[in-house]
Amino acid sequence: MLFTSPAFAEGEEIPVKFTCDGADVSPAVEWEGAPEGAKSFVIICDDPDAPAGTWLHWLVYDIPGPAFRLVEKLSPTAELPGDMKQGLNSWGRIGWGGPCPPSGRHRYFFAIHAMDVESLGLPAGAQLADVEAAMAGHVLAEARFMGTYER
Repeated sequence: MLFTSPAFAEGEEIPVKFTCDGADVSPAVEWEGAPEGAKSFVIICDDPDAPAGTWLHWLVYDIPGPAFRLVEKLSPTAELPGDMKQGLNSWGRIGWGGPCPPSGRHRYFFAIHAMDVESLGLPAGAQLADVEAAMAGHVLAEARFMGTYER
């Protein structure tokens, strides 16, 4: 699978509008080459450079199998059209929480996981640990890309 964003290239700086210094809206993401049998997708974005340990910025799950992109500025609601769901980020909020590093340049890893189930069977607003537990044994393929940001 190939996972990208039209907003920035692999390894490049994430534009300010997607950060706490800008509008703090989610970037559009796109994917292709999903394996046969993929029934849904999970997207996780985190920052392993955060001082308190890996910081979760975005968690979207139960993305329908026919989908191949999420639009920019996804609504910050737990339930989305098409039975998609968003979970809690490390700020304890639903949806995207953009880069906001306290110091230095941080890396933000976007990962997509193709699942062999239509739903993880979790309610909207789940926590990452619950999503990861529900994903176990159901991941068909994964892809990643990374962006950076420095304040």
